[in-house]
Amino acid sequence: MKLYYEYLGPSILAGFDTYKYSSKDTSPLSNYVMHPFWNQVVKLCPRWVAPNLLTFVGFLCCVGHFGLLALYDYDFRSATAPPGVSGLPDVAEGVAVPSWVWVGVAVLLFLSHTLDGIDGKQARRTGSSNPLGELFDHGLDSWATIFITGALYSMFGRNDDGLSVSLFRMFCVFWNIYLCFLISHWEKYNTGVLYLPWGYDFSMTGTFIMYLATAAAGLGLWKLPLPGGMTSAQILEPACYLANVGLTLPIAIYNIRQGYKEGTGKNRTLLEAMRPLVSTLIAMVLCFIWVLNSPNNVLEMDPRCLFLLTGTVFANICCKLIIAQMSNTRSELFSVILIPLALTVALVLVLPGITASRELAILYALTGFVILAHIHYGSSVVAEMCDHLKVRPFHIKHSQAREKASSVAEDRVRLINSEESLV
Repeated sequence: MKLYYEYLGPSILAGFDTYKYSSKDTSPLSNYVMHPFWNQVVKLCPRWVAPNLLTFVGFLCCVGHFGLLALYDYDFRSATAPPGVSGLPDVAEGVAVPSWVWVGVAVLLFLSHTLDGIDGKQARRTGSSNPLGELFDHGLDSWATIFITGALYSMFGRNDDGLSVSLFRMFCVFWNIYLCFLISHWEKYNTGVLYLPWGYDFSMTGTFIMYLATAAAGLGLWKLPLPGGMTSAQILEPACYLANVGLTLPIAIYNIRQGYKEGTGKNRTLLEAMRPLVSTLIAMVLCFIWVLNSPNNVLEMDPRCLFLLTGTVFANICCKLIIAQMSNTRSELFSVILIPLALTVALVLVLPGITASRELAILYALTGFVILAHIHYGSSVVAEMCDHLKVRPFHIKHSQAREKASSVAEDRVRLINSEESLV
């Protein structure tokens, strides 16, 4: 009896057989700093370590740095009037997160970023590259958006003190980041090329430095007024929209348009090209309806859980887009994950006189269900891919490495023979 469901099917699996990875990375930080660093780090990794294992451990580090802060700052109040910040007589001082926690968070984020950077290099180094590796990597990256952004919010906190970003505005920032990640894969769905965004390496590196600065100077550092009277959080918020909506979306549209003009893209009709955006936009509308019409202000009661819910729903939808663009198959229009979300929103808004405790229980139940459903979906897809490709997710087949080495040796022999014939 199979413990997993066959989500993909023969046509999608067949699409992976002809898939070839194509990407463009023009980021100066990535090309001149991160890749040279990762090229040296990967040499420290034993050749028997599977690339997918590096990807998975990196993801666990990402979850860990979010979870560590959840233990000490679950409701994002630590940065609200942190100890030592004056001029806030009506706001109780927050309970400071210990410095060692910020150091631990920084280390976990650094490990996550590094392992995410070397997994592909390890795959090429060991001759074990296959579509499963990319799917595994990008699928987990889509879920990591909630953990990276959620941890960052703890440095600034909810704006009970008026110096940070309110919960609702942060809720909007989350969806902005989800859409930014989606746009990159929507762009690849229509062009066949993954244009790697500059913001990822810059944000990961910058956040790592900010965590260390927080460990050294405390949370009060981010409450200090900057030129113009704004705080760091109040500047980072519009900068996030500018980078994502102001740059990522126009560039993606330009690249898709160039693909149509030059005939290098998928040349889908407008309606077909827009299909991957529908499910995410519906999910966003449903979540905003719940938050704006919640009888008990569910966002105020448990923002961390609500953020986790939205991030998991998005990750499930985005994974299906990644599968569609990799297998060159039609993207789904409506994701199944929208059904429990829509039913829950309808229940909360229609049920008369719902209490805060009951609404909170519904939130926890839906979040738990969505997480389990997403884990089942991901593990089932990995199992299907492994059966199809005749591989194991965390194991390198010795035959793969030997075939790769043999191929390289044959290329060298052919090169030497061609040079000798020219002489």
